[in-house]
Amino acid sequence: MKHVILGTSGVPVSILCLGAMHYGSREADDLSMQLLDRFCEAGGDFIDTANIYAHWTPTGKGGDSEILLGKWMKTRGNRRQVFIASKVGFAYPGTEFGLGARQIETECERSLKRLGTETIDLYYAHVDDRKIPLEEVMGAFEKLVRSGKVRFVGGSNYRAWRL
Repeated sequence: MKHVILGTSGVPVSILCLGAMHYGSREADDLSMQLLDRFCEAGGDFIDTANIYAHWTPTGKGGDSEILLGKWMKTRGNRRQVFIASKVGFAYPGTEFGLGARQIETECERSLKRLGTETIDLYYAHVDDRKIPLEEVMGAFEKLVRSGKVRFVGGSNYRAWRL
């Protein structure tokens, strides 16, 4: 599979990013792990999830996809071979909508625990929370990067002019 440099990061990632939204909830664990294995066997290494995935499914609670990815990486021993992206901002049971600094930090800790890793490679603001100043949002992300809990940050579901 072809690889490209992710933005200005200098880090090569597979040109295709596998979305793991329903892994661990709608999709059975064994099938989810098989699909992840096949993606990596084909040369893929860029995998996307979010803290909310997939609370809206009949069995989902939120964090299900991250938990499944954590199990998969642990059983395969492949954390260093994959590039994991996750997101924060949307509400799910027990967590309100928003990008306040405390919420970003708390949700990052929860995601790290579910993923069973010390670092999230790419951590997105999943939504543009216009009630919180961008300086607060970016300050929280900067703190996570400086602490080594996050390597790179991004924005999802933002209007271009806001970025």
